[in-house]
Amino acid sequence: MAHDTERRLNEMGIILPRRPKPIGNYVPGVVVGNMLYTSGTLGTQPDENDNDVLPYVGRVGSDLTIEEGYASARLMAINHLAMMKAVLGDLDRVKRIVKMIGYVSCAPDFYEPHKVLNGVSDLFVALWGEENGRHARAALTQHVLGLNAPVEADITIELHA
Repeated sequence: MAHDTERRLNEMGIILPRRPKPIGNYVPGVVVGNMLYTSGTLGTQPDENDNDVLPYVGRVGSDLTIEEGYASARLMAINHLAMMKAVLGDLDRVKRIVKMIGYVSCAPDFYEPHKVLNGVSDLFVALWGEENGRHARAALTQHVLGLNAPVEADITIELHA
């Protein structure tokens, strides 16, 4: 029987992939008390050889549109969900999304990183509702991100006791 959060994901047409493979010496997340702190991740997808690939690469505002950046951010949110499940075992342990610190690789004259990171925020609100899915957020611009990714973020989550 599916858990409530995963049932809602299925209703939204989202099947969680395996969590992204780490590209460094870190874990997907750490639980301290009733808080989960996730590592930063990207908008990757596993390919047919089970390698993590970026369907979107480059800078928003020069190589990518806002819509493509948003799509990459949505994939990143799905990866965060997979990381949460890997650490917690059950997404129903999530009480609320507290904060996201997001980074958008963009052209020097791009001033709308908030629109890109709505790809994460909109998904979390759709999944957990206004009260538990809406979160504090920083939307920071970057000259470049690792692997030429357009977005990266880390998330702080409150857990049920």
